[in-house]
Amino acid sequence: MKSGFPVYDICKFSVSQQQDVIISQLGPYLAALQKLHFPHRHDFYHLVLFTAGGGSHSIDFQNFLVQPFQFYFMAPGQVHSWSFEGEIDGFVINFRADFFKSFLLNPDYLDQFPFLGTQVDHSVIEIPVDSRPVLIDLLNRAVLESENKRRFRVDTIRVMLLQLFLLIGEINTSEKYQTLESSKSTLLKRFEKLIEHNYLELRRPKQYADILCVTPNYLNAVCNDVLGTSAGDIIRNRIVLEAKRKLINLNVTVTEIAYSLNFEDNSYFCKFFKKQTGLSPNSFRSAIH
Repeated sequence: MKSGFPVYDICKFSVSQQQDVIISQLGPYLAALQKLHFPHRHDFYHLVLFTAGGGSHSIDFQNFLVQPFQFYFMAPGQVHSWSFEGEIDGFVINFRADFFKSFLLNPDYLDQFPFLGTQVDHSVIEIPVDSRPVLIDLLNRAVLESENKRRFRVDTIRVMLLQLFLLIGEINTSEKYQTLESSKSTLLKRFEKLIEHNYLELRRPKQYADILCVTPNYLNAVCNDVLGTSAGDIIRNRIVLEAKRKLINLNVTVTEIAYSLNFEDNSYFCKFFKKQTGLSPNSFRSAIH
Protein backbone atom coordinates (compact mmCIF):
# COMPACT_ATOMS: atom_id res chain seq x y z
CA MET A 1 0.00 0.00 0.00
CA LYS A 2 1.36 3.37 -0.94
CA SER A 3 1.14 6.22 1.55
CA GLY A 4 -0.04 8.55 -1.19
CA PHE A 5 -3.35 7.80 -2.88
CA PRO A 6 -2.90 8.32 -6.64
CA VAL A 7 -5.58 9.74 -8.94
CA TYR A 8 -4.48 9.22 -12.54
CA ASP A 9 -5.22 11.36 -15.56
CA ILE A 10 -5.75 9.65 -18.90
CA CYS A 11 -2.52 11.25 -20.16
CA LYS A 12 -0.49 8.82 -18.02
CA PHE A 13 -1.79 5.98 -20.18
CA SER A 14 -1.41 7.79 -23.50
CA VAL A 15 1.68 7.65 -25.69
CA SER A 16 0.94 11.10 -27.09
CA GLN A 17 0.10 12.45 -23.62
CA GLN A 18 -2.97 14.16 -25.03
CA GLN A 19 -5.51 11.51 -26.00
CA ASP A 20 -9.16 11.76 -24.96
CA VAL A 21 -9.75 8.07 -25.63
CA ILE A 22 -7.62 4.92 -25.53
CA ILE A 23 -8.73 1.52 -26.85
CA SER A 24 -6.28 -1.36 -26.63
CA GLN A 25 -5.78 -5.06 -26.21
CA LEU A 26 -5.59 -5.72 -22.48
CA GLY A 27 -2.43 -7.87 -22.42
CA PRO A 28 0.00 -5.23 -23.77
CA TYR A 29 -1.76 -2.53 -21.76
CA LEU A 30 -1.22 -4.35 -18.46
CA ALA A 31 2.37 -5.23 -19.34
CA ALA A 32 3.16 -1.54 -19.62
CA LEU A 33 1.41 -0.70 -16.33
CA GLN A 34 2.47 -3.46 -13.96
CA LYS A 35 2.91 -1.08 -11.03
CA LEU A 36 -0.75 -0.04 -11.03
CA HIS A 37 -2.05 -3.06 -9.14
CA PHE A 38 -2.30 -1.15 -5.83
CA PRO A 39 -5.50 0.85 -5.08
CA HIS A 40 -5.86 3.94 -7.22
CA ARG A 41 -8.48 5.82 -9.14
CA HIS A 42 -8.82 7.64 -12.43
CA ASP A 43 -10.41 10.90 -13.52
CA PHE A 44 -11.74 9.12 -16.63
CA TYR A 45 -13.99 6.17 -17.48
CA HIS A 46 -12.12 2.86 -17.38
CA LEU A 47 -13.74 -0.16 -19.07
CA VAL A 48 -12.21 -3.64 -19.09
CA LEU A 49 -13.41 -6.81 -20.78
CA PHE A 50 -11.57 -10.00 -19.79
CA THR A 51 -11.34 -12.79 -22.35
CA ALA A 52 -8.64 -14.88 -20.62
CA GLY A 53 -6.99 -15.20 -17.21
CA GLY A 54 -8.17 -15.01 -13.61
CA GLY A 55 -7.52 -13.45 -10.24
CA SER A 56 -9.42 -10.75 -8.41
CA HIS A 57 -10.51 -7.19 -9.04
CA SER A 58 -11.75 -4.70 -6.45
CA ILE A 59 -14.02 -1.72 -7.19
CA ASP A 60 -14.82 0.64 -4.33
CA PHE A 61 -13.83 -2.05 -1.81
CA GLN A 62 -16.06 -4.78 -3.28
CA ASN A 63 -14.11 -7.79 -4.54
CA PHE A 64 -14.85 -9.78 -7.69
CA LEU A 65 -13.30 -12.99 -8.99
CA VAL A 66 -12.06 -12.33 -12.51
CA GLN A 67 -13.47 -14.68 -15.13
CA PRO A 68 -13.41 -14.63 -18.95
CA PHE A 69 -16.10 -12.49 -20.54
CA GLN A 70 -16.75 -10.31 -17.56
CA PHE A 71 -17.03 -6.64 -18.49
CA TYR A 72 -16.00 -4.14 -15.78
CA PHE A 73 -17.20 -0.54 -15.94
CA MET A 74 -15.49 2.03 -13.70
CA ALA A 75 -16.60 5.66 -13.50
CA PRO A 76 -14.30 8.58 -12.68
CA GLY A 77 -13.41 8.65 -9.00
CA GLN A 78 -14.03 4.99 -8.19
CA VAL A 79 -11.21 3.21 -6.37
CA HIS A 80 -10.01 -0.01 -7.92
CA SER A 81 -7.14 -2.47 -7.67
CA TRP A 82 -6.36 -5.84 -9.15
CA SER A 83 -4.43 -9.06 -8.57
CA PHE A 84 -4.33 -11.15 -11.72
CA GLU A 85 -3.41 -14.80 -12.25
CA GLY A 86 -2.30 -16.47 -15.45
CA GLU A 87 -2.07 -14.85 -18.84
CA ILE A 88 -4.56 -12.00 -18.90
CA ASP A 89 -6.12 -10.79 -22.12
CA GLY A 90 -9.11 -8.86 -23.32
CA PHE A 91 -9.78 -5.22 -24.11
CA VAL A 92 -9.47 -1.92 -22.27
CA ILE A 93 -11.21 1.36 -23.03
CA ASN A 94 -10.39 4.69 -21.37
CA PHE A 95 -12.19 7.91 -22.20
CA ARG A 96 -12.52 11.31 -20.60
CA ALA A 97 -15.76 12.21 -18.83
CA ASP A 98 -16.47 14.92 -21.42
CA PHE A 99 -15.59 12.75 -24.43
CA PHE A 100 -19.19 12.80 -25.74
CA LYS A 101 -20.01 16.35 -24.63
CA SER A 102 -19.74 17.95 -28.08
CA PHE A 103 -21.23 14.91 -29.82
CA LEU A 104 -24.57 14.33 -28.08
CA LEU A 105 -27.39 16.86 -28.08
CA ASN A 106 -28.70 15.47 -24.79
CA PRO A 107 -25.95 15.95 -22.13
CA ASP A 108 -27.63 13.33 -19.91
CA TYR A 109 -27.84 10.67 -22.62
CA LEU A 110 -25.30 8.34 -20.98
CA ASP A 111 -27.19 8.46 -17.67
CA GLN A 112 -29.63 5.87 -19.02
CA PHE A 113 -26.87 3.24 -18.77
CA PRO A 114 -26.51 2.30 -15.07
CA PHE A 115 -23.21 0.51 -15.76
CA LEU A 116 -21.62 3.91 -16.51
CA GLY A 117 -22.63 5.21 -13.08
CA THR A 118 -20.93 4.90 -9.72
CA GLN A 119 -23.05 2.11 -8.22
CA VAL A 120 -20.81 -0.95 -7.92
CA ASP A 121 -23.86 -3.24 -8.19
CA HIS A 122 -24.01 -2.27 -11.88
CA SER A 123 -20.25 -2.30 -12.55
CA VAL A 124 -19.71 -5.93 -13.56
CA ILE A 125 -21.64 -7.58 -16.38
CA GLU A 126 -21.40 -11.17 -17.58
CA ILE A 127 -21.45 -11.42 -21.37
CA PRO A 128 -23.60 -14.36 -22.55
CA VAL A 129 -22.15 -16.77 -25.09
CA ASP A 130 -24.42 -15.73 -27.97
CA SER A 131 -23.43 -12.05 -27.60
CA ARG A 132 -19.67 -12.59 -27.50
CA PRO A 133 -18.91 -12.77 -31.26
CA VAL A 134 -20.66 -9.45 -31.96
CA LEU A 135 -19.00 -7.79 -28.98
CA ILE A 136 -15.50 -9.05 -29.86
CA ASP A 137 -15.92 -7.98 -33.48
CA LEU A 138 -16.96 -4.48 -32.40
CA LEU A 139 -14.02 -4.15 -30.00
CA ASN A 140 -11.50 -5.44 -32.55
CA ARG A 141 -12.72 -2.86 -35.04
CA ALA A 142 -12.52 -0.15 -32.38
CA VAL A 143 -8.89 -1.08 -31.62
CA LEU A 144 -8.02 -0.86 -35.31
CA GLU A 145 -9.83 2.47 -35.64
CA SER A 146 -7.96 3.88 -32.66
CA GLU A 147 -4.65 3.09 -34.38
CA ASN A 148 -5.34 4.86 -37.67
CA LYS A 149 -4.93 8.55 -38.49
CA ARG A 150 -8.06 9.12 -40.52
CA ARG A 151 -9.82 12.46 -40.40
CA PHE A 152 -12.97 11.23 -38.64
CA ARG A 153 -11.20 8.71 -36.42
CA VAL A 154 -12.37 10.19 -33.09
CA ASP A 155 -16.01 10.55 -34.15
CA THR A 156 -15.96 7.01 -35.54
CA ILE A 157 -14.75 5.78 -32.15
CA ARG A 158 -17.54 7.73 -30.45
CA VAL A 159 -20.09 5.96 -32.65
CA MET A 160 -18.51 2.58 -31.88
CA LEU A 161 -18.59 3.23 -28.15
CA LEU A 162 -22.26 4.21 -28.35
CA GLN A 163 -22.88 0.94 -30.20
CA LEU A 164 -21.09 -0.84 -27.36
CA PHE A 165 -23.23 0.87 -24.70
CA LEU A 166 -26.44 0.01 -26.56
CA LEU A 167 -25.32 -3.60 -26.93
CA ILE A 168 -24.46 -3.90 -23.24
CA GLY A 169 -27.74 -2.21 -22.35
CA GLU A 170 -29.63 -4.88 -24.30
CA ILE A 171 -27.57 -7.68 -22.75
CA ASN A 172 -28.05 -6.42 -19.24
CA THR A 173 -31.70 -7.43 -18.99
CA SER A 174 -31.41 -8.14 -15.26
CA GLU A 175 -31.08 -4.46 -14.35
CA LYS A 176 -33.34 -3.62 -11.44
CA TYR A 177 -34.41 -0.44 -13.19
CA GLN A 178 -35.90 -2.39 -16.09
CA THR A 179 -38.60 -3.86 -13.86
CA LEU A 180 -39.73 -0.42 -12.75
CA GLU A 181 -42.40 1.76 -14.20
CA SER A 182 -40.74 4.75 -15.84
CA SER A 183 -41.76 7.29 -13.17
CA LYS A 184 -40.12 5.30 -10.37
CA SER A 185 -37.06 4.58 -12.49
CA THR A 186 -36.61 8.26 -13.26
CA LEU A 187 -37.08 9.23 -9.61
CA LEU A 188 -34.51 6.74 -8.36
CA LYS A 189 -31.92 7.77 -10.94
CA ARG A 190 -32.44 11.45 -10.13
CA PHE A 191 -32.13 10.71 -6.40
CA GLU A 192 -28.85 8.83 -6.88
CA LYS A 193 -27.50 11.60 -9.11
CA LEU A 194 -28.46 14.27 -6.56
CA ILE A 195 -26.69 12.34 -3.80
CA GLU A 196 -23.54 12.11 -5.90
CA HIS A 197 -23.41 15.89 -6.21
CA ASN A 198 -24.73 16.90 -2.78
CA TYR A 199 -23.88 14.27 -0.16
CA LEU A 200 -21.46 16.61 1.62
CA GLU A 201 -24.15 19.21 2.28
CA LEU A 202 -27.48 17.34 2.19
CA ARG A 203 -27.71 14.47 4.66
CA ARG A 204 -31.47 13.98 5.20
CA PRO A 205 -33.97 12.26 2.85
CA LYS A 206 -36.42 15.14 3.30
CA GLN A 207 -33.96 17.55 1.70
CA TYR A 208 -33.76 15.37 -1.40
CA ALA A 209 -37.51 14.70 -1.42
CA ASP A 210 -38.16 18.45 -1.48
CA ILE A 211 -35.89 18.87 -4.51
CA LEU A 212 -37.55 15.91 -6.24
CA CYS A 213 -41.05 17.23 -5.42
CA VAL A 214 -42.17 14.05 -3.66
CA THR A 215 -42.85 13.20 -0.04
CA PRO A 216 -40.08 11.62 2.06
CA ASN A 217 -42.31 8.59 2.61
CA TYR A 218 -42.76 8.03 -1.13
CA LEU A 219 -39.02 8.41 -1.79
CA ASN A 220 -38.28 5.94 0.98
CA ALA A 221 -40.86 3.48 -0.36
CA VAL A 222 -39.31 3.52 -3.86
CA CYS A 223 -35.82 2.92 -2.42
CA ASN A 224 -37.04 0.03 -0.29
CA ASP A 225 -39.06 -1.54 -3.11
CA VAL A 226 -36.23 -1.47 -5.63
CA LEU A 227 -32.97 -1.49 -3.68
CA GLY A 228 -34.13 -3.09 -0.43
CA THR A 229 -32.78 -0.23 1.65
CA SER A 230 -33.96 3.11 2.94
CA ALA A 231 -33.30 6.49 1.38
CA GLY A 232 -31.34 7.46 4.49
CA ASP A 233 -29.09 4.42 4.18
CA ILE A 234 -28.34 5.23 0.54
CA ILE A 235 -27.17 8.69 1.58
CA ARG A 236 -25.12 7.33 4.49
CA ASN A 237 -23.57 4.63 2.29
CA ARG A 238 -22.31 7.31 -0.10
CA ILE A 239 -20.69 9.22 2.76
CA VAL A 240 -19.05 6.04 4.04
CA LEU A 241 -17.77 5.20 0.57
CA GLU A 242 -16.06 8.57 0.28
CA ALA A 243 -14.60 8.13 3.76
CA LYS A 244 -13.13 4.76 2.71
CA ARG A 245 -11.67 6.31 -0.42
CA LYS A 246 -9.98 9.01 1.64
CA LEU A 247 -8.78 6.62 4.35
CA ILE A 248 -6.57 4.83 1.82
CA ASN A 249 -4.34 7.90 1.79
CA LEU A 250 -2.11 7.51 4.84
CA ASN A 251 -0.85 11.08 4.43
CA VAL A 252 -4.23 12.43 5.57
CA THR A 253 -5.29 12.18 9.21
CA VAL A 254 -8.67 10.87 10.31
CA THR A 255 -9.45 14.32 11.72
CA GLU A 256 -8.70 15.95 8.36
CA ILE A 257 -10.96 13.43 6.65
CA ALA A 258 -13.74 14.13 9.14
CA TYR A 259 -13.66 17.85 8.42
CA SER A 260 -13.41 17.31 4.65
CA LEU A 261 -16.66 15.32 4.88
CA ASN A 262 -18.37 18.13 6.80
CA PHE A 263 -18.45 16.41 10.19
CA GLU A 264 -18.35 18.83 13.11
CA ASP A 265 -15.66 16.88 14.93
CA ASN A 266 -13.53 13.76 14.70
CA SER A 267 -15.41 11.94 17.47
CA TYR A 268 -18.76 12.16 15.68
CA PHE A 269 -17.19 10.99 12.42
CA CYS A 270 -15.59 7.97 14.11
CA LYS A 271 -18.90 6.99 15.74
CA PHE A 272 -20.73 7.39 12.43
CA PHE A 273 -18.15 5.33 10.52
CA LYS A 274 -18.10 2.53 13.08
CA LYS A 275 -21.90 2.36 13.22
CA GLN A 276 -22.08 1.97 9.45
CA THR A 277 -19.14 -0.40 8.93
CA GLY A 278 -18.48 -2.10 12.26
CA LEU A 279 -14.92 -0.76 12.21
CA SER A 280 -13.27 2.39 13.43
CA PRO A 281 -11.55 4.48 10.72
CA ASN A 282 -8.12 3.39 11.99
CA SER A 283 -9.18 -0.27 12.06
CA PHE A 284 -10.38 0.03 8.48
CA ARG A 285 -7.02 1.49 7.51
CA SER A 286 -5.20 -1.37 9.20
CA ALA A 287 -7.38 -3.94 7.45
CA ILE A 288 -6.58 -2.64 3.96
CA HIS A 289 -2.91 -1.75 4.62
